[in-house]
Amino acid sequence: MRGFLASSAGVTCAAALALPLALSAPAQAGPQAARTEPAVPGGTQSLPLVPLGADRDLGAAAPEQGLGRRDVRSFSLVGVIWDDPDTELRGRVQVRTRATGTDHWTGWQDIETHNHDHAADPGTAERDSGRVRGSTAPLWVGDSDGVEVRVQAEADERATEPGDSPLPRGMHIELVDPGAEPPSAYTPAGVGRAGRAGRTGALNARTAYASAANLDLAPLGATEIPALSRQKTERDLLAGMPEGAAREPYIGERPTIVTRRGWGADESLREGGFVYTKKVKAAFVHHTASGNNYLCSQGPSVIRSVYRYHVVSSGWRDIGYNFLVDKCGNIYEGRAGGVAKPVLGAHTLGFNNDSMGIAVLGSYGSTKPSAAAVTAIARLAAWKLGLYGADPRGTTYLKSGGGNLFPKGKNVRLNVISGHRDGFATECPGRLLYGKLGSVRTAAARYQGR
Repeated sequence: MRGFLASSAGVTCAAALALPLALSAPAQAGPQAARTEPAVPGGTQSLPLVPLGADRDLGAAAPEQGLGRRDVRSFSLVGVIWDDPDTELRGRVQVRTRATGTDHWTGWQDIETHNHDHAADPGTAERDSGRVRGSTAPLWVGDSDGVEVRVQAEADERATEPGDSPLPRGMHIELVDPGAEPPSAYTPAGVGRAGRAGRTGALNARTAYASAANLDLAPLGATEIPALSRQKTERDLLAGMPEGAAREPYIGERPTIVTRRGWGADESLREGGFVYTKKVKAAFVHHTASGNNYLCSQGPSVIRSVYRYHVVSSGWRDIGYNFLVDKCGNIYEGRAGGVAKPVLGAHTLGFNNDSMGIAVLGSYGSTKPSAAAVTAIARLAAWKLGLYGADPRGTTYLKSGGGNLFPKGKNVRLNVISGHRDGFATECPGRLLYGKLGSVRTAAARYQGR
């Protein structure tokens, strides 16, 4: 295992060279196989914001912009984007939505504006692609068909030079429809029956390519990577270590992980190939800041929405996080490339190299995370960090790629399990989730047998 992981590091894979040998006969059938896997539904409506209020005559320089009540096609997640990713939105973003098929409008809901700290590192190909846009955090609002939005600049931002704008230019409201659950979707645990793998029939080429990254852990097209006992997990780890290595195999048992096919990823959205870093020395814990108004059965829909928002709206190569966890403790594969491999994410600006990002669906500034979610973080960290010999209770050094806490090039000592705010000045992962990280470290070390 260890040798296999090391061989995959530090490069973008242009093609899965072994994929044709691994595919089942139906999946090798080219165009015929592609027709058997239905296209993943969903879509994004992008509506430009316009000047509001008494200063609307200022046009793009107006300190208040938005959109009046409007009927739209069905959507479930919202966010605001703008042209320049280096421009921060200093102000307040609020949205009201109407539940589909009703006359009921919600009250005004705040959208988290400080989201630029979830991003690819400066100077990377992803960050410099020319496609990246500024964006707020996404907000899950449930099935809706009406929207109203207002964006107000902070008071000290309104005193600008003539022609200057106190708000970012090119703002749009993004309305994301996750689509219905695909036929192959995984049923999460905690929704009336145990989660189970869906069928593993014929796949289209992009889905097969993404699935093949986990081929050493699960069959091609699987919707879940099954849990593995501690004994078998240790045995697999030892089998991949160099002969004569004396290191004790401190590793937690592999938890069940819902694959990208399991949550219904449309692999045609993301940029092709995979990008890896060298190893996984640390885990950064996040919250998605998308609100807590979702059911566990909606976890895959929330993730499909966040994925589409990261890629289509924000211009990233893939979803930013390496893993996601819902309130019932279900663990989901995030960025493509293989759950056991050191996939380079876009989750902690300045510290994406040699780390992984675990995001809990929801907002945890004033809401306590569930015990199931906290346990899932610990179990996932115990396994993944164990693959790379990392002690969850320890510290490590990461080199900063640049941020608002540490200058580029500085070697920073961090906890092996850190919160996002440890690497960047941000509220993430929320005060109450951050307060659980001590328990996560202790539990993860115990799961590793330390």
